[in-house]
Amino acid sequence: MRRGFSLRTVAIVVAGAILLTALVVVATTRRSGAGTAVPAVAAAGADVRLDAAQFDDGQAHFFTYANAANQELRFFVLKSSDGVIRAAFDTCDVCYRKRKGYRQAGDTMVCNNCGQVFRSVDVNVLHGGCNPVPLDRTVRGGQVVLTAAALQAGAFYF
Repeated sequence: MRRGFSLRTVAIVVAGAILLTALVVVATTRRSGAGTAVPAVAAAGADVRLDAAQFDDGQAHFFTYANAANQELRFFVLKSSDGVIRAAFDTCDVCYRKRKGYRQAGDTMVCNNCGQVFRSVDVNVLHGGCNPVPLDRTVRGGQVVLTAAALQAGAFYF
């Protein structure tokens, strides 16, 4: 009987470890709202204007906004089950230091850090605790408008 590991066995173990690591990274990125953020179309200091029709799917759409200090502020916008377009920062008063954000599960938003679940109709209504931090928005002429000042107000969390 031979002692030790063959080169083939070592190669299989190393390949398995690499594959497992890749799967963990992919799974973590998919469940994190922060991992799916896309840049908002706005220059630093400018208001963000988004086509309201894109939220008709009821899905949370994640965005980033770079403020004048080049700080990346993450937020999401969704049309809740009651038909209201809502916006919130992708963070909360409790878990913001972990920078994990939220993910959507059906008609709820789920904190990626602590697992708390929030109904879509409560986004931008309830605040404090682990609720998503509300983000002021208006809907005008088929556009969702988020002012630079409203976005800058959430800079503390990022």
